[in-house]
Amino acid sequence: MNVSEKLAALGLVLPAASPPPGAFRGAVRHGNTVTVSGQVPLQDGKVMMVGSLGADVTIEQGRDCAGCALLNALAQVEAICGSLDLVEGFVRLGGYVAATPDFTQHGKVIDGASELLRDIFGDRAAHARVAMGMASLPRGVPVEIELTVILRDNG
Repeated sequence: MNVSEKLAALGLVLPAASPPPGAFRGAVRHGNTVTVSGQVPLQDGKVMMVGSLGADVTIEQGRDCAGCALLNALAQVEAICGSLDLVEGFVRLGGYVAATPDFTQHGKVIDGASELLRDIFGDRAAHARVAMGMASLPRGVPVEIELTVILRDNG
């Protein structure tokens, strides 16, 4: 089953890659490595939700935002290399969580992205990860995700 078929089987649709809101690129490819800039949870070009974990966003909502941001990151990968079927594996997933100072479950929130990556890519989804708390994130979103991807040699 290719990645498009897997996404469809999971009931997911890869969005179009969003243009970056600043003087940078959504993703950069160097050889077989693609580094994706931080992606926020956008649906149809609009912010999915705003707020902070530990205040007005639940862990489940944060997990949903992490999954949405991951799909946006994968859209950047597809835009730069042409097909997610060229993905050999993942080096790192960076997860940033807008949270109150007393919130300590950042990892549970970012699991929403890591688990979705596993559901889509299976064994190829193994990755190193960071899950960090932030006072705020761009556009007021609760989660931001970045990726470093390795493509097959013929990618």
